[in-house]
Amino acid sequence: MYKDKRLAVVIPCYNEEKQIESVLLTIPDYVDHILAVDDSSKDATAARVRKRQEADSRIVLLEHDHNQGVGGAIATGYKWARDNGVDIAVVLGGDGQMDPRDLPAILDPVIKGEVDYAKGNRLISGEAFRKIPRIRYFGNSILSMLTKIASGYWHVADSQTGYTAMNRKVLHTIDWDGMYKKYGQPNDILVKLNIYNFRVRDVEINPLYNVGEKSGLKIHRVLFTISYLLLRLFFHRMKEKYIIRDFHPLVFFYAFGFILNLISLPLLVRWIYMWVQTNNIPKVNFLAWMFSVIMGIQFILFAMWFDMESNKHLK
Repeated sequence: MYKDKRLAVVIPCYNEEKQIESVLLTIPDYVDHILAVDDSSKDATAARVRKRQEADSRIVLLEHDHNQGVGGAIATGYKWARDNGVDIAVVLGGDGQMDPRDLPAILDPVIKGEVDYAKGNRLISGEAFRKIPRIRYFGNSILSMLTKIASGYWHVADSQTGYTAMNRKVLHTIDWDGMYKKYGQPNDILVKLNIYNFRVRDVEINPLYNVGEKSGLKIHRVLFTISYLLLRLFFHRMKEKYIIRDFHPLVFFYAFGFILNLISLPLLVRWIYMWVQTNNIPKVNFLAWMFSVIMGIQFILFAMWFDMESNKHLK
């Protein structure tokens, strides 16, 4: 136990035969349960976990019959933790990129009752830009900004890190069967947490790279996939939090902003066409376009400000 709390570490694994044993060896003694979730690996990951089970009775191997994605593996671990009386559930990757020495810093805000969910943040480290591969650093930064808008947690960054800790209330509130099962899982859970008004905090962690890991994440592939996911999650949060559960006028500001910006597109096309064809810009058309753009942007910025104010107590 850690500070009188029963603790479980969820380790999603997919083809991690080279790293999983070393990761299991580094789990601190105060962890009560080590949940290794093998997501139908094609290598000897499960066999390596079974080998470590013989020496460490805390290890529980959970196996998927078919690959569900990293989010599906994490959900399986969360459900086991929920159903077995765990107080705090932590996610720690099976690839060795998460330093167990950072675990107390992530656990303490949750155990003290300051927040419901704590997550690592690699970007605020002075070493982040030097250690993280450039394409992943910039891709992560873009997705972090989009996640702020979609989730309502404007104080949270490094949205793609999976090094997290949650309390019992979160474990028993979120529908884990409905969680996104691929690489967008960290973004999806933040939106779900915001809908239920859970408090979230970033904790500085040390980024680990080039430790023998083999990442399946292709930033050029997931950037657009996760961006589309965030768009859907944004509208889902607006509906669930600000219309169904409690009404807030910011939904009108967002709606007017989107409508005005959509109206501006045909107006833009028309005045450019007229300019090319007649070498003259129709004044009324141009003024209507300029008005719709300016007002649309202002409506959206006001909506963001209202959203930020509505969620500032969730730090």
